[in-house]
Amino acid sequence: MELSGRALRLTVHVGDGDTWRGRPLHTEIVHRAHTAGLAGASVFHGLEGYGASRHVHTARLLSMSQDLPVMVVIVDAPARVRAFLPQLDELVSEGLVTIDEVEVVRHTGRGGDR
Repeated sequence: MELSGRALRLTVHVGDGDTWRGRPLHTEIVHRAHTAGLAGASVFHGLEGYGASRHVHTARLLSMSQDLPVMVVIVDAPARVRAFLPQLDELVSEGLVTIDEVEVVRHTGRGGDR
């Protein structure tokens, strides 16, 4: 799949303790994005953060690291990202979902099987 020029970056902020039917929520989002044929998705774990609940979650050694922040980032053509949003409505009951316009400069695969 070739992707270049104007695109949208969809970012989903959730906690690593969030689940969907017993499976980590971020995993479910990535697998649904893959099934939907989106160009790519990545998951990033945060070390510390807070959201709408205003409760700080941290991975510092002296603190209990519970429900650390997780971001799922998906980039694709605007129509494809917007078509995926209803799936997020089903999955994300707590968290933050944002969309930014971006310009894709390069999108290339590794080529071959790895």
